Amino acid sequence: MALPIFGGISGEPVDSVAHIIQVALTPVFMLSGIGTLLNLFNTRLARVSDHIEQANALLIDDNDDVERNKTLERHLVRLHRRTLMLDAAILAGGLGGASSCGAAFVLFLGSVRDSSVATWLVVMFGLALSCTVGALALFLGDSLISWHGLKREGPLPRPMPKAV
Repeated sequence: MALPIFGGISGEPVDSVAHIIQVALTPVFMLSGIGTLLNLFNTRLARVSDHIEQANALLIDDNDDVERNKTLERHLVRLHRRTLMLDAAILAGGLGGASSCGAAFVLFLGSVRDSSVATWLVVMFGLALSCTVGALALFLGDSLISWHGLKREGPLPRPMPKAV
């Protein structure tokens, strides 16, 4: 099909160009979703960190309540497990984001060099999907640890009132 604007230069069919645009945008949308997930993971990690500080402050208080100290120590162990899960989720999400960028780069490189980059594209996009699934699985693990701990141990104890 000749484009009249360019004086007889034949262009590609609209369906082919639309398909190229769809394929090129997929990694970009995935990267946006991964960025949102990373923001969620980091926010949750900050909250867990705040809980660790609170538990440590309660544990350091001059408190001779042995049962309360054991409860606080159990909370700290659970919170430490959660930080490990969230750290791993953030790492997997970051690798997924980097792989999405790699897939977009491979698409760009393939269009510029007009070469076959299908293998690299499949590897990069497959790695991005795998890392994203791994990050979500680790986030689910953090959620399960959190929910199980709250059900079993309850929330962090409140600070003891100071004797006057």
